[in-house]
Amino acid sequence: MRVVRTEMRARRTPDLTVPQFRALAFVRRHRGASLSEAADHIGLTPPSMSKLMDGLVARGLVTREGHARDRRRVTLALTRRGRGTLRAASAATRAQLAARLAALPSAERATVAAAMRALRAVFAPDPAGGGAASE
Repeated sequence: MRVVRTEMRARRTPDLTVPQFRALAFVRRHRGASLSEAADHIGLTPPSMSKLMDGLVARGLVTREGHARDRRRVTLALTRRGRGTLRAASAATRAQLAARLAALPSAERATVAAAMRALRAVFAPDPAGGGAASE
């Protein structure tokens, strides 16, 4: 995961800071998250996260929307442009990782693929409980 995170950050557009990029990724994974939730995840204070989000909103990457039932709560969502920014970084990262794996001998690539299938089975969400599968 460290390599994937490093590659994703390296493939971000140069005009995005690492905290901005991390905030975009958080909002993608947690649509409707609040500013406080994003701040907790990124490790910023709510006022600092608010300023960071102001910049992302101004650039058309994120929207702030009022919560349907709680007027004090603001929810965050990616715009089409925000999703595209993350999609481009993700595609470049996948290409880089594929190139690294392609350098392995065929038998080792098969071993990696088998290990990934086993890990997916272990860490896949449990439809009944929403967590990791247990066995």
